[in-house]
Amino acid sequence: MTTQQMLSPFRRAITDFNLIEAGDRVAVGLSGGKDSLTLLCLLAAFRRFSPQPFELYAFTVDMGLGLREEEVSALRAWCGELEVPLRIERTDIGQILFEIRREKNPCSLCSKLRRGALNGLARSAGCNKLALGHHRDDFLETFFLSLIYEGRLSSFAPKSFMSRAGITLIRPMLYLEEKNIRAYAAEQQFPLLHNPC
Repeated sequence: MTTQQMLSPFRRAITDFNLIEAGDRVAVGLSGGKDSLTLLCLLAAFRRFSPQPFELYAFTVDMGLGLREEEVSALRAWCGELEVPLRIERTDIGQILFEIRREKNPCSLCSKLRRGALNGLARSAGCNKLALGHHRDDFLETFFLSLIYEGRLSSFAPKSFMSRAGITLIRPMLYLEEKNIRAYAAEQQFPLLHNPC
């Protein structure tokens, strides 16, 4: 997959759901995985020709479980090439989950704590939008999980205002399939961060 091929459905989602407007300050939740790195790369490419000028920032939440310094350095250099400032925020999320609360199933709480940290980072930088790397497969999985376990037809929205945070959450990769994201990330040789969890 080329960047041009990836940008076509990406741009269509931005247009269809009015995800980016002139003057937006967009924060990207950069976990260091294929989805978030693809998201940042495509937003940086889209920024060059977007009819609505916007600013772009990247934030990584370090859960305190030990990021590899060589990977962090590679990620910083890559963000520099994209001309996107990167801030890595160290937290005690890992300690809270595994030492203090001793969670048996930590994923749900971890997600909430990381999202809270991301919202705080975005607010502190004056960002009004937070972009996450959810794609079409995530949307469909959420739909079927909701149907099977809750008995209702629902999934996440491509755009939603989080009133408590005062930030609009956007998902520009909604039309992209995971298999294409995986192929693109491998082709681009993104500087992936090892997940220490």
